[in-house]
Amino acid sequence: MDIVLIGGLWLTASAWDAVASELTRLGHDPIPVDLPGQGDGKQATLDDQVDAVIAAVDDAPRPCLVVGHSAACTLAWLAADALPEKVVKVVLIGGFPSAGGTPYADFFPIVDGAMPFPGWEPFAGPDSADLTPGQKDAFAAAAVPVPEGVAKAEVHYADERRFEVPVVLICPEFAPEDAQAWLDAGEIPELAQAEDVTLVDLDSGHWPMLTRPVDLADLLADAARP
Repeated sequence: MDIVLIGGLWLTASAWDAVASELTRLGHDPIPVDLPGQGDGKQATLDDQVDAVIAAVDDAPRPCLVVGHSAACTLAWLAADALPEKVVKVVLIGGFPSAGGTPYADFFPIVDGAMPFPGWEPFAGPDSADLTPGQKDAFAAAAVPVPEGVAKAEVHYADERRFEVPVVLICPEFAPEDAQAWLDAGEIPELAQAEDVTLVDLDSGHWPMLTRPVDLADLLADAARP
């Protein structure tokens, strides 16, 4: 299956290298997405990033599994909104789609028109506990500031057929029981309306593509099965 891979804040498509290699070994065709404004040195808007994801899905020769990580769970869900007939399933890793009418990822201060990686203090604890000091240093050195036009943009959905697309929510730094409690409490409104949501546990921190790439690839391969 064609598997579109969308990294979260500060990541370039290279973050998926180890996962993509394993998916290829398992017989799938991974498609890591280069998000405009994250690694190309250009300014970009959320619409630019959405267009890049839609183009990756639209250009794929077959229906796609679309994978979003962290904030990019919203990008994956927007792809299902734009192309519900082409997206056979959405996999969300360590995050949830933003509600319509809310900012995409207005989480940290903007500096010179972009949101830089804020360092590891905000991610102390389960988010980063499985990263080695070397991995943390490499992440921080490679982190790309997210354009303000992406981080602060308002999210809009248009097609309620997105709720018919099956969803797999991979729970890394939180437990499936936590995610279910948030769903039951109405704290994840987009997923609360989805018709088919499966919760899957993965014992890792927030960036399993870096710390558990083989296990993550296995979960994605499982999700790609009919």
